[in-house]
Amino acid sequence: MEPKLFTPGPLTTSRSVKEAMLVDLGSREPEFTDVVAVVRDELLALAGSSTRDGHEAVIVQGSGTFAIEALLSSAIPSSGRLLVIENGVYGARMLRIAEIHGIPTASLRCPSTRTPDLAALERLLAEDDSITHVAVVHCETTSGILNPVDEIGEIVAAAGRRYLIDAMSSFGAVPLTFPSSGAAAIVSSSNKCIQGVPGFAFVLLTRELLDECEGRARTLTLDLHAQWKGLAANGQFRFTPPTHVLLAFARALEELAAEGGVSARNARYSALQARIATGMKELGFEAIVPTEHQSPILTTFREPESERYSFELFHAALKTRGCAIYPGKLEDTRAFRIGSVGDLTQEDAETLLRAVAQVCAELGIDRPQR
Repeated sequence: MEPKLFTPGPLTTSRSVKEAMLVDLGSREPEFTDVVAVVRDELLALAGSSTRDGHEAVIVQGSGTFAIEALLSSAIPSSGRLLVIENGVYGARMLRIAEIHGIPTASLRCPSTRTPDLAALERLLAEDDSITHVAVVHCETTSGILNPVDEIGEIVAAAGRRYLIDAMSSFGAVPLTFPSSGAAAIVSSSNKCIQGVPGFAFVLLTRELLDECEGRARTLTLDLHAQWKGLAANGQFRFTPPTHVLLAFARALEELAAEGGVSARNARYSALQARIATGMKELGFEAIVPTEHQSPILTTFREPESERYSFELFHAALKTRGCAIYPGKLEDTRAFRIGSVGDLTQEDAETLLRAVAQVCAELGIDRPQR
C-alpha cells in the first residue's frame, strides 16, 4: 500500500495531479509555453499581484533551495549585506548560501521554538546601516513554527531595506501577499502546499528588485534576471525544464482553486493539524511549539524516553500501517515531526492516530507523558 505522507513535502498528491504527468510535451511546443504562462500568472495572483502591478514570476529548475540561492546570489550586490532572521535550519541554510557566495551577513538568532524578537530586529536595523536586505523563513519546518512575516515586513519597510521571504512550506496554504507583507521577493516550490510534485521552485518579486539583479549573478544557471529574460521573451527556459512537473503543477493549481483557494486550504490543513495535535496529546505526546506560534503545516513532538523507542522502529512500524512521518531536526531535543499538508483528509488523520496507538502498544513504548 502506498503510504500517506505526513510530511512537509514532498507530500501526498491527488490521482489527477499524477495523471497530468502522463502527457509528453516538447519544451518548445506552444501547448507547453501556454501552460508556463498560465502558471506564472496564477502564482502572482496567489501573492495578490500581477505583472501589471509591477511583479514578476521566475521559475527555477530544481528544489526550493535552488530558488533561494538564485535570489540571494542574484539580488544582493557586492556592496550589500544580508540579515537573516534565524530560528531553524532553513534560516541557517540561507546564511550558508550567502557565505559560499561571499555575501556579507548578519544574523538575528532565536530558539527554534520561539518567534523572533521584533524589538531586537528594529534596534539592529537602526544601529547597522550596512544591512541592505532582510530575509526570514515564513514557516520554519525545523519545528513547525510560523513567523510573523507581516509584522516583520512593517519594521523592514520602515527601515528602508529589501525584504525577502522564504515561503517554501507556507505559500498556497497560509495567507501571504505582497501588499500585506511588503516583501520584495517571495520564494516557494512546486511540491509544497499547492500540492504538486518536486522539480521546480519559483521566485515572485518586484520588477524593481528584478531589474537590480541584472549583471549581479554569481552563477550561470541560477542567474535570476537571465532566467526571467528568456521566459518573458518567448516562454522558453534557458535549460531543459521539468515539463511533466509543470503539467502536474498546472493541474494542482486548478485543484487549489476548486477547493476554494488559500483560505479553504488553510482551513483544511488547520483542522488536520488540530486533530493530530489533540490526538497525539491524548496518546501522551508533547508538542514542542506553543499553540499560539504553531503553523497548520507541521507539528513537532518530543520523543518518548522509553528504552524500547527508536525513531527508526517507530517510523517503520507506522509505515507498514500506511503512514510515513519525518524525523526531527532540532539540535537540542529528540523529536519527530508530523505534517498536516497534502491530499489528506480527517479520515487519514484518524488512521494515523490509531496507528500510533497500535505501534506504541506493539513495541511496548511507555507513553511519554503520564
